[in-house]
Amino acid sequence: MSMEKLVDISRYYGKNSDYVIAGGGNTSFKDAETLYVKGSGTALADASPETFVRMDRKALAKMWEKSYPRESAEREKVVLSDLLAARMPGEGQKRPSVETMLHDLLPYDYVVHTHPALVNGLTCSQQGESAMKELFGEEAIWIPSTNPGYVLSLTVKKALEEYMRAKHGKAVSIIFLQNHGVFAGSDSTEGIKAIYRDIVKKIEAKIKRRPDFSAETSAAPAAYTAVLAKLSGGHVAFLCNNEISRLVKDRASFHPVSSAFSPDHIVYAGSDPLFYENGGASPGSTASPGSASLDEAALQKAWKSHTEKTGLQPKIVAVRNVGIFGLGSTEKATGLAIELFTDAIKVAVYSASFGGPLFMSREQIDFINGWEVEAFRSKVSMK
Repeated sequence: MSMEKLVDISRYYGKNSDYVIAGGGNTSFKDAETLYVKGSGTALADASPETFVRMDRKALAKMWEKSYPRESAEREKVVLSDLLAARMPGEGQKRPSVETMLHDLLPYDYVVHTHPALVNGLTCSQQGESAMKELFGEEAIWIPSTNPGYVLSLTVKKALEEYMRAKHGKAVSIIFLQNHGVFAGSDSTEGIKAIYRDIVKKIEAKIKRRPDFSAETSAAPAAYTAVLAKLSGGHVAFLCNNEISRLVKDRASFHPVSSAFSPDHIVYAGSDPLFYENGGASPGSTASPGSASLDEAALQKAWKSHTEKTGLQPKIVAVRNVGIFGLGSTEKATGLAIELFTDAIKVAVYSASFGGPLFMSREQIDFINGWEVEAFRSKVSMK
């Protein structure tokens, strides 16, 4: 049964942290009349038949005939309303993935979208597009970084049509999205797995260095934890390892992870980590900085300046020669901040094999920070 296969392929990738972390990624199955797509805020690792939203494909097709508002907030509001109206009867309060229209566009029974750090080392790099063409030739297409939702779906629709014209009706099965991830389409779940194996094999062959997460410690320096808990009003978690130690040597070393690579990183780890200079702490002080090494007033000043500049509380605070602190309103949110920032570190390391890191634009970051869809996903996934 196709639903059983959809659940199985969803769990297969959802339980593998090399492909999916937190609430990221989505999957779908379609027949002539109905698209079964992952619900927003649900986790692939826990997929069941109830995870998926049944969508009327005729209603989705009619959305392409409409003209939507140019202003982004109003446009996405109307698009969401139309998406909800395209649900089949009986779907209750289920909310379809924001990438539903994109899933419907790909002419394959199964579509699996993931955000592997290895792949995003390519898609979030300076030379990503040229490297993709070298590795995959005409087997895949590249979509430049753009706002998710309707704009992304429209961009992909045009690219698919151009590809089919050039290839005389042949449909592409791999789509790389800059600063986002990858889509794979096939008429079988085994075909999906074969595509992903090929993607990983080809990219891995070009990787020059892997992240070094050895010598890990989660023993938080008490003085910093207390101050950051007071400033954030929430939970605090600490992490340091060899890779993080390299990154927090100074502000220049921190640059490869100083901004956002993808929407998922923004949702869970924030778009603007705070790098605190630590009052000029000397190299080698990572072992166990005591309260004497912390200038509480200076940290409070740095926090205030950062929040006033960005308009947001940081979810990640990096302290020079100490490590990183994840912040969140709950323990789960704090853990996800650490997990997604660790993923960003992987992306940064892999991107070095393709010319170095490429962050999302400020405009795109601001869009995600203010997008109701991502706020909804974050709220649901934190439960």
